[in-house]
Amino acid sequence: MPTIPVDKNDLFELLGKTYTHKEFDELCFDFGIELDEDTTEDVKGTDERPEYKIEIEANRYDMLCIEGIAQALNEYSGLKESPHYSLKPEKPEISLTVDPSTEQIRPYACSAILRNVSFTERSYQSFMALQDKLHTNICRQRTLVAVGTHDLDTIKPPFFYKALPPEQIKFAPLNQNEVMDGKRLMEFYETDKNLGRYLHIIRDSPVYPVVLDSAGTVCSLPPIINSDRSKITLNTKNVFIEVTATDKTKAEIVINQIVAMFSRYCQDKFIIEPVKIISDHNSQTRVSPNVKPRIIAVEKHYINSCLALDLSTDEICKLLKRMSLTAKANPSNDNLIDVSIPITRSDILHQCDIMEDCAIAYGYDNLKKTTPKTAATVAHALPINKVSDILRAASAQAGWLEVMPLALCSHDENFKFLKDEDDSLAVKLANPKTVEYQVVRTTLVPGILKTIKENKNHALPIKVFEANDIVLKDDTVERRARNQRNWCAGYAGKVSGFELIQGLLGKIMQTFRTPWLEDSSTDEHGFWLQQSDEKRMYFPGRGAKIMYRPKKGAEFEQIGHIGVLHPEVVTNFDIPFAVSIAEINSEVFL
Repeated sequence: MPTIPVDKNDLFELLGKTYTHKEFDELCFDFGIELDEDTTEDVKGTDERPEYKIEIEANRYDMLCIEGIAQALNEYSGLKESPHYSLKPEKPEISLTVDPSTEQIRPYACSAILRNVSFTERSYQSFMALQDKLHTNICRQRTLVAVGTHDLDTIKPPFFYKALPPEQIKFAPLNQNEVMDGKRLMEFYETDKNLGRYLHIIRDSPVYPVVLDSAGTVCSLPPIINSDRSKITLNTKNVFIEVTATDKTKAEIVINQIVAMFSRYCQDKFIIEPVKIISDHNSQTRVSPNVKPRIIAVEKHYINSCLALDLSTDEICKLLKRMSLTAKANPSNDNLIDVSIPITRSDILHQCDIMEDCAIAYGYDNLKKTTPKTAATVAHALPINKVSDILRAASAQAGWLEVMPLALCSHDENFKFLKDEDDSLAVKLANPKTVEYQVVRTTLVPGILKTIKENKNHALPIKVFEANDIVLKDDTVERRARNQRNWCAGYAGKVSGFELIQGLLGKIMQTFRTPWLEDSSTDEHGFWLQQSDEKRMYFPGRGAKIMYRPKKGAEFEQIGHIGVLHPEVVTNFDIPFAVSIAEINSEVFL
């Protein structure tokens, strides 16, 4: 979660009130943010101004600056109304043309103009800081979105966004006198601590994105740096904002947050001049920014049921007003409330987000503690969790220790190391961060063996078990995969201990009142072992299927496997002991 430093005195001025430390801490807590630090005592006797450091939610992009924090708290406290953002003129007079060449690198662009801006030193610094925080947060270090801000009076519209070979891009970058081409610029900023970390985004591309004015003057080389010619100063009156991106939705969120926060410094407050984005090649021609609020219909019953309240439509509307949301009753349905979402609240995607805002405005401390209302008035554990608890209790009573390995593992651990080549049922991660997290396990065995490996220096024997889920592909269900609750135990020692792992299996079956069948040809309820080399992870002749008949006269089925692991398998996991394993599908006991 981002921590935003704000000038304490400036914040109080924007809030129209001076708070004690306790009062402001409580206000933040009630609103759902956190006062992380107050530097008042630290700066006493110095020229530094005291700061609050406030921790906000990661998706509240509107609160990444002091202006947004003050606006949100003022509306929550009922001190100010939500701003009304509008475009003037409605038909744009300035355009930004997106060339088809940008499809190779950063295909989307947004733009806006703030007219007759009056910056102070601190509001100017806040303007720059918001861009940096957006770059770090939603823009993902400029890889998805990059912002360029320019003094409109130093450049000539209309503007053009193109992708050109680096040697054709020549300009003096921000705060530099030397005119450089794209290649020289990459060399120049290679060792720069700030900009050097962004060069990789475009450096290896045959073309670089560039924003030009009508005279061919370079305004910026996104996502790296702006031109020195168009740099913004305290004396800048008209600000041209351009946003380039690989993600159109995030680009629109970013442009909206910037104009929403800083249009308050325009002579006509909260008035934004639009720019026509001409992008015929990808059917993206439009007016930017789009400041029209979104409408989400939320169910009154849903809000009341989640919060255990009985609020009327008017009461809900008043609560949502404190959270920057304008709401009114739906004229055709008494149960629906139409909620208008301003451009500042890009975090609201579903009616559950509106319900959460309603809870914040009502006050979590004011919510009454209630018992969930179910058919039997009492909630019950899922049957499969009851089965798992029985398995855990029985295993622990036998002296085995429960372990909880990760559900993700490498492809080799789940297949190759177990001498298994069939990965047709495995759910594979499309973009795994590391080689250790490539697939969702299809068996609990790798986790058991990795646990034994990490504890091989402990006293022998090592007796561990796990009762948890595996995941298998299944085209018959909507999500194309299903969870299956398994139980698995492993024994590691100087000898294989097969009789011990079989004894634990027998205890588990006895706990579920499943007898051992000496004669599997009968049709009695019970279980038996059937030798098999199907699981190649086991030593030849020392592996078996676990067969199960759920009731008398029913068809029998294989529910698991048991055996002594092949020496090659234990070597693959770097285990210097003999290991026996048993694994069953515990869902058969439901």
